[in-house]
Amino acid sequence: MENVVLERDAEKTFLSGRVITEAQDGGILLQTRDGYLWAIQPAELVERTSDQESFAPFSAAELSAQLRAELPAPFEIHRTAHYLVCHNTSKPYAEWCGALYERLYRVFHNYWSRRGLSLYEPEFPLVAVVFRDKASFEHYSAKELGEAVGSIIGYYSLTTNRVTMYDLTGVESFRARGGRRLTAGEINRALATPTMERTVATVIHEATHQIAFNCGLHRRFADIPLWLSEGIAMYFETPDLKSSRGWRNIGGVNQVRLAEFRNGLSNRRDDALRSLLADDQRFRATDEMSQAYPESWALVYFLMRQRPRQFVEYLKVMSQKKPLMTDTPQSRLAEFRAAMGQDLNQLDEIFLRQLMRVR
Repeated sequence: MENVVLERDAEKTFLSGRVITEAQDGGILLQTRDGYLWAIQPAELVERTSDQESFAPFSAAELSAQLRAELPAPFEIHRTAHYLVCHNTSKPYAEWCGALYERLYRVFHNYWSRRGLSLYEPEFPLVAVVFRDKASFEHYSAKELGEAVGSIIGYYSLTTNRVTMYDLTGVESFRARGGRRLTAGEINRALATPTMERTVATVIHEATHQIAFNCGLHRRFADIPLWLSEGIAMYFETPDLKSSRGWRNIGGVNQVRLAEFRNGLSNRRDDALRSLLADDQRFRATDEMSQAYPESWALVYFLMRQRPRQFVEYLKVMSQKKPLMTDTPQSRLAEFRAAMGQDLNQLDEIFLRQLMRVR
């Protein structure tokens, strides 16, 4: 165990945890027992000592106690096999979230194990914080999300390792007749409608990120290509509106992403695939971001159907990436080509041809 005194924003904080990696300049990536990752710069380190105590993650009970002390009253905790759903909304909605997360957790593991990719159980309890309304969610999340908070309904944080969202039913205004709170069945029906399709997709998307970064598919703070992490999350997010639970469909055609991808083909760059693979710049450029996301879904969809064995081998390489180690564009391209065993121009032609056939 490492014991650190950190000074940040003129405030001193005592932390105790394990060092994940240490930079040559003296900076460290420290993980505390709640799973939080602290990237500490050398200038922020006031004091650092170590002791003989072994690092052990908080148990579900210990982490529950910390969350109750950290979050404003009257937050309650709904506990499932893998999740702590911290909420100040209705118990049926928290139970709906917990059931949805557990269902996703099971199928995520089963999906990859059937394809030869072994995942592991999360080291830390998976935390989801669910606020009763959008206003309280925005107040809590503004520090982390900044100006983007108004356009986001939920997110997964690599730093805190938590999913944060709010009650999507609008439980304070959308109640059953007579003012009573919605039952679990009514919540299912309310969310399994076309108008809620993108909302449910976002919940699944962020929860997929959390599972991927806790069960061995990705490693937090490693240089995982954004096209890969976002593409996989979109691959899993597709809701099934025929299901009373609003979601059960792994890898179905994401009609929203497919339409976005096709709408952008007229302006698609000649080097679109190469640039998507080489770095994450297309996700940060305002004029290309809207196309980078659907193209990431399209590429994962294509690879899972046309190159599944090669794609799984590529995922195994990505899962071994070390935290805070940055890859060059050349190394990213080389790793992808090595896994696929094909010229990128040829692969791009096949990719586009196949996506035009998807319905």
